[in-house]
Amino acid sequence: MTEKKFNPVFFLKNAHIQTYLASSKIRAMGENPMLDVSREMVIDTGTGVRLLAGYSPQKNNSSKGLVLLLHGWEGSINSAYILSAGKYLFENGYSVFRLNFRDHGNSHHLNEGLFYATLIDEVFQAVKTASQIESDSHLFIAGFSLGGNFALRIRQMSSKEPVKNLRYIFCISPVINPDKATDAIDRNTMIRKYFLFKWRRSLSLKQKLFPDKYDFGDIISLNSCRSITNSLIERYSSFNTTDEYFSSYAIRNETINGIGIPATIISSEDDPVIPVYDFYSLNIKAPVNLVIHRYGGHNGFIEDFALNCWYEKKMLQLFDGIKPLHDI
Repeated sequence: MTEKKFNPVFFLKNAHIQTYLASSKIRAMGENPMLDVSREMVIDTGTGVRLLAGYSPQKNNSSKGLVLLLHGWEGSINSAYILSAGKYLFENGYSVFRLNFRDHGNSHHLNEGLFYATLIDEVFQAVKTASQIESDSHLFIAGFSLGGNFALRIRQMSSKEPVKNLRYIFCISPVINPDKATDAIDRNTMIRKYFLFKWRRSLSLKQKLFPDKYDFGDIISLNSCRSITNSLIERYSSFNTTDEYFSSYAIRNETINGIGIPATIISSEDDPVIPVYDFYSLNIKAPVNLVIHRYGGHNGFIEDFALNCWYEKKMLQLFDGIKPLHDI
């Protein structure tokens, strides 16, 4: 894909700085008109599972479309990159729907069962529910990291079970091969500690809410994402092995090729979480576009010290380029 390359100022070419800034609270500072009008919603997915969301509508039915944002693993609807992208899109005329995965954000109490990345059906049903909220508007999905993985699988599912008015999928640093991504996290001390801290906190809260169901004491003491995953899969899941679990939500050629909703995937060569060669192993064809930048880290793509973000501008350009419904 011919594309104007992301070229940050010199001091922001470091992958770890980019990755840190992606989730830094600095990006969420200041007023956010999207949050001022946000309505908390609990989405019943129809199977007894409930997911927590935040919906920010434009005034007087003036929305250019509804953008559904999917956060990454151990993130939430209040992650800095979600709040930043949501604010940018809202200020440019879009309504925003931020969806929490199970056991993310303040939603651990809503479901007894644990979160697994294979739980695509409940997320897909939540997306279908969200698509009815502004039924006369375009629906766009933007997913980050694991949220990007979900977005690509939602795209595949929508080819068999259409989602009303879904027009475009945008993925930033999506997980392609969970097995390799887990190893990449564990190899990086800083990133491993970051995820372990958040995951241990999440598991501790789940255990406190459902003490008769879960005992994570020995699991929380483990010191790698791989070892915790192995233990959770063995003790609390229906999967035979971790390899089977990872394989169940890995992105393959059949996931993204064939006729379907147009999509753009953004990643970087220096992503410390998602190995870039995972993308080169895929045979990506139109209407899916792959853009790989030299810099950007994981979920970063911050251009300057004002924290302007390359992919936010790209999202707006692509979404604005979709014809209004009345012209289709």
